[in-house]
Amino acid sequence: MYQVPHFRETELPVLHDHIRAHPLGLLISPGPEGVIANAIPFLLYAEGERGTLRAHLSRGNPQWQALRDTPAALVVFQGVDRYITPNWYPQKTIDQKVVPTWNYAIVQARGTARIIEDADWLRTHVSALTDTHEGRQPQPWSLADAPERFVAGQLKGIVGLEIPIAAIEGKFKASQNRPVADRAGVAEGLTAAGEAEALAMAALVRARGGV
Repeated sequence: MYQVPHFRETELPVLHDHIRAHPLGLLISPGPEGVIANAIPFLLYAEGERGTLRAHLSRGNPQWQALRDTPAALVVFQGVDRYITPNWYPQKTIDQKVVPTWNYAIVQARGTARIIEDADWLRTHVSALTDTHEGRQPQPWSLADAPERFVAGQLKGIVGLEIPIAAIEGKFKASQNRPVADRAGVAEGLTAAGEAEALAMAALVRARGGV
């Protein structure tokens, strides 16, 4: 990933927090006919030096077979993003030397994938994935709520995926390269927009830009 010092994030707890907040990762790997990419929900575990990612894929998805043969994997976790208009920069009124840009937060993790077909592993993983996300519901659904024969049949239709993270980096582009006044202008403009994504980016600009 192209990086400049203003935007690079290397603190592992920060990178892990981002993954947990945005768990739908884009799983990218080589395939026999070119690069394969699929959006997959991941769980992050604090195992290993940099953490371990776990997920599952449908048996009908050819990516798992490609990973079994060539296990190099890249997972991209996209966070908040927003177009930034130069109209928000006070610098515009001084010399017009401004251009539009795009702010975003993203984390990339790389590692060697392992394909898992063990039924007990798959059940444990699916239960953990379900509990993680159902916990936010007023009446959480549990894997145990479904008939056992149905669950067993569903588990036969998936394969597990485990990726010990060998390398991880983040890029949090939030106007840190602009003067303080421009950063403040971006935060104010985003806040005025009032949309959830804009407000989230405004918070990131303030946190990263010290405004």
